[in-house]
Amino acid sequence: MQTSLPSPATQRPPLSWHSGYAPARTMQAISVFVVDDHSIFRRGLAVLLASDPTLSWAGEADSAKEALRALPRLAPDVVLFDMVMPGMDSVAALAMLRQQMPHTRFIAVSCSADIRLARAALDAGVHGYILKTTTPGDLALAIHAAHAGRRTVTPEVTAALDANQHELPPGEDLTQRERKLLELMAQGLSNQEIGQRLAIRVPTVKFHVTNILSKLQVENRTSAVLLALRHRIVVLEG
Repeated sequence: MQTSLPSPATQRPPLSWHSGYAPARTMQAISVFVVDDHSIFRRGLAVLLASDPTLSWAGEADSAKEALRALPRLAPDVVLFDMVMPGMDSVAALAMLRQQMPHTRFIAVSCSADIRLARAALDAGVHGYILKTTTPGDLALAIHAAHAGRRTVTPEVTAALDANQHELPPGEDLTQRERKLLELMAQGLSNQEIGQRLAIRVPTVKFHVTNILSKLQVENRTSAVLLALRHRIVVLEG
């Protein structure tokens, strides 16, 4: 059975920061945790990490919910996080984990260059966005770059973002959670009330509000609500 990462059918360009870069051998291996709902993919990554003395396997989770339970206790150096899994939204989980684990680097992993998903992940603070077709060598480079605080985005995603940066209507890149939170803002709920309604902490509400303001390119909640109503991002009943 093939256990390494899949290779693309055609020659692909290197990652965006790749030119001339080679990771230095470290005294201590970089610990890597994998969050993915496909066991074959997790097993392949385990084999890949075992073959590289600069990297080490820190553990795995098959869902965002399980990652929220396990990761804060383990505190690995780098986390590879699948963006499309059943159950809890990956972007929402990433946002919460980033707050709880400020020293851990997160790399979003996806099967496709989905623009909305990529924007949401990057806005959530990931240190990389790569595709599952990324070669083992480029994946290792992405892990080293993230550990060093550098952001890596695959060429396919970079090209898609560049091509569509002026075409997205207001609010198009909001996540489902952010849209719901914006709807509650439009209803006049406070941060504490929103937190109670969505069963999240007030700091998490503030984090989402900051992301909403950034994506809508407005300075305050009132402007965000007015823009949302004007462009029918949210619709109030009654």
